[in-house]
Amino acid sequence: MTAAPADYTDGIDPERALKYAIQKLKGDRAQIIEGIIEHVSPSWDHERVAKLVRRQIEDRVDELGCVEGSGNLDLPGSQNWYIPDIAVVPEELAKSGGALVPDQTLLIVEITSKSNAETDRVVKRRRYAEYGAPLYLLVDRVEHSVTLFSEPGRLGYTRVEGPHPFGTPLRLPAPFDLELDTDGL
Repeated sequence: MTAAPADYTDGIDPERALKYAIQKLKGDRAQIIEGIIEHVSPSWDHERVAKLVRRQIEDRVDELGCVEGSGNLDLPGSQNWYIPDIAVVPEELAKSGGALVPDQTLLIVEITSKSNAETDRVVKRRRYAEYGAPLYLLVDRVEHSVTLFSEPGRLGYTRVEGPHPFGTPLRLPAPFDLELDTDGL
């Protein structure tokens, strides 16, 4: 009589295993979008746009006692682990060293590329709202527009400003209270 093969999945949480694995990749940054691992390797033009946005918000971010960067965001209960292009988080939370969740941010900025535009426009927008990110700024380099989403809920954002063509100033509400110059994005 032969023994049945062992079931190696007993007691293993697939979400936890996937998120653990993604954090242990050496030399690569990757995110998980709806259970699919995607490497994060922005182009120089993408980074240029991120720099232009960061420069405009950095003084206000400092005044608020926050940090802007592209740290890990966990979406517990889902197979998602995001690395936003820019997230603004309170400095005290940034000191934790671990991943944060979207509702701990003040602002998330995603900058589209041809390869990820629909993910940023649809999937991430829906998930950021579901997980309570208060402000989501979409800089759409494919459509040459900016859109600000606010007032998150389980069914999505209930307030949308845009899309506005590049060159149209965009007001970031409290706690930022500043006008974003979108010319040159």
